Amino acid sequence: MVSTVFTPAAPISEDELFAGRIREVQKVIDAINQVGQHVVIYGERGVGKTSLANILSSRLVSKAGAKALSPRVNCDGVDSFDTLWRKVFSEIGVTKPPSAGFVPSGLATGTTATYAQSLPQAPLTPDAVRRHLAAIGRGRLLLVILDEFDRLPNGTLRGAIADTIKSLSDHAVHATLVLVGVAETVSDLIAEHQSIERALAQVLMPRMEKPELQQILDTGIGRLKMTMTQPAKHEIVSLSQGLPHYAHLLGLYSARAALEGRRREIKKADVRIAIDSAVMNTHQSLVDAYRTAVSSPQSANLYGRVLLACARARVDEFGFFAASDVREPMSSIMGKRYDIPSYAKHLKHFCDPSRGRVLRIEGGKRKYRYRFRNPLMPSFVVMRGIIDGLVDFG
Repeated sequence: MVSTVFTPAAPISEDELFAGRIREVQKVIDAINQVGQHVVIYGERGVGKTSLANILSSRLVSKAGAKALSPRVNCDGVDSFDTLWRKVFSEIGVTKPPSAGFVPSGLATGTTATYAQSLPQAPLTPDAVRRHLAAIGRGRLLLVILDEFDRLPNGTLRGAIADTIKSLSDHAVHATLVLVGVAETVSDLIAEHQSIERALAQVLMPRMEKPELQQILDTGIGRLKMTMTQPAKHEIVSLSQGLPHYAHLLGLYSARAALEGRRREIKKADVRIAIDSAVMNTHQSLVDAYRTAVSSPQSANLYGRVLLACARARVDEFGFFAASDVREPMSSIMGKRYDIPSYAKHLKHFCDPSRGRVLRIEGGKRKYRYRFRNPLMPSFVVMRGIIDGLVDFG
């Protein structure tokens, strides 16, 4: 039961378990309600973009009171325009009443076929897709969600999708395309196709605010009929660093620790147990990246401690920090004053291939800014620091 409420490995698919993101949800809904407007949801990995896309249909109803039809597919690097749209149309079920033609529906009871089975063998074109979506969307709310859009190669394929969006917008078709992808800016997803920007509502998914992360915990423990002490919530929210993935992960293991102790109240001690479980069950790719970044034949090396200080550094709204921001956490970890020259070379090395480029660098000399390439890394590093006794728990 706990693993159906706290789901760190999968996006939220149930509306009742979706927390926060009121502004972002409203912006998407506003765009969907405007004919000719489409949506791009973008941001860092792990901030909940797919979860938002998953719950859209439950928040929308047509003028006739019917739920939205919202086929969602994952894009991949081997897709062509034709295969991508056949995947979409395969997610739309059709029924054939005795006295009517094909009626689009969800893939559910009563479905006799998929819309893709009625398509001609000839490769689909943007104009053909526009005509099919116009037929399906007639009299209903239709959203087509293209998730992991960033995996599609730049060039002809993205150009054809841009042409499709422009055609749908120009013809005022009652269908909304929702593009979801990892990107820092919309330009990263639609490079060379800025002509469609006017037809796209741009929804940036930032990291979650503390009250939103707490809402994830409150919603989950409420469903489990459990309680959680305020210190336990504080620790989980702090360790999550704005990422719902870690709120779910630590919520999951904390709840299990409490239940194993035959308690319905989750305490701070349960969170400490959860940290061990979270680190032990972290994806191997993250573990390998961490090991590459901090390994050294010299036992007295500072790489692990400097990376921990980076993970605890104050960041700006885009996740960047300066070398000076590392000074205070580094001094705290080492128990004595440390200034930039003591760790400047480590920051540089973290940007090199030899250490896996765990950090990204921007700016010019004396104005360098750094950011973790993998947004999941900082919380993992801090939890490792707690386990290794380099950071106090609580």
